[in-house]
Amino acid sequence: MATDDQKPIYYDSHMHTPLCKHAFGQPTAYGRTAMRRGLRGIVMTCHSPMPGGFSASVRMAPEEFPEYLGLVESAAEQLEGQVEIKLGLESDWFPGMEGWLRELHGRADFHYILGSVHPFLPEYKDAFYEGDPVAFQRGYFAHLADAAETGLFDCLSHPDIVKVMVASSWDFRLVESAVAAALDRIAATGIAMELNTSGVNKSYPEMNPGPEMLGMIAARGIPMVVSSDSHRPERVGADFGAALAMLEDAGIEEVSYFHERRRHGLPVARVRDSLRATVPN
Repeated sequence: MATDDQKPIYYDSHMHTPLCKHAFGQPTAYGRTAMRRGLRGIVMTCHSPMPGGFSASVRMAPEEFPEYLGLVESAAEQLEGQVEIKLGLESDWFPGMEGWLRELHGRADFHYILGSVHPFLPEYKDAFYEGDPVAFQRGYFAHLADAAETGLFDCLSHPDIVKVMVASSWDFRLVESAVAAALDRIAATGIAMELNTSGVNKSYPEMNPGPEMLGMIAARGIPMVVSSDSHRPERVGADFGAALAMLEDAGIEEVSYFHERRRHGLPVARVRDSLRATVPN
């Protein structure tokens, strides 16, 4: 009989479906990887539909939203009793879109809503990039705080993703004051933030956020969620051991997940031990 430390207890809460046009594999495949990685479950968080053709090439169309709900529901039914598959959404913050998102989030019983600022989208660059990469980076962090203050989201995803746009121009010292100001605002909202393991495979190869920003998050007591941002089933749960070690190095002893849009915390050490107890196959 498995001991408490050997039972799956944690979730990977950031992954996508082919409806976003840049992910591969069905939710059942992501769920089966989660089982092999010692996870209790997954939360599907495909990119939210947006109105007026906004970044339409990297997200489901509005009319595909019911199909998304059906994909997640079907996968949960197929793997019931083996692994939990929950409904979530990764929703883009952009000025003026708050009403659309508020209505969208009310159209289903979501467990988890990730808020994202995607600075590499053409619409975002057209609106905010004026040729100075550092000024653009600083503005991005202010927008991250704007997103938190809407109250629309449970967690902010990959919170320093802007560093991958022009990796050669990234110097944390140049944006540190903007990050501090943004994190002060974010902390006041009570929202969680994500440690996204997919950053190790991007043009600036470290997790999002990196250790400097993570230390500042820890100092403000902002809750953290570890996620893979999987666009392929084999990425589910990837690099979670390294991410949990990063949390501990930053002095963070609790890692969170969401159920019915309520945050639950678990000791980092307990989550680490539950994953270590899994025998890979």
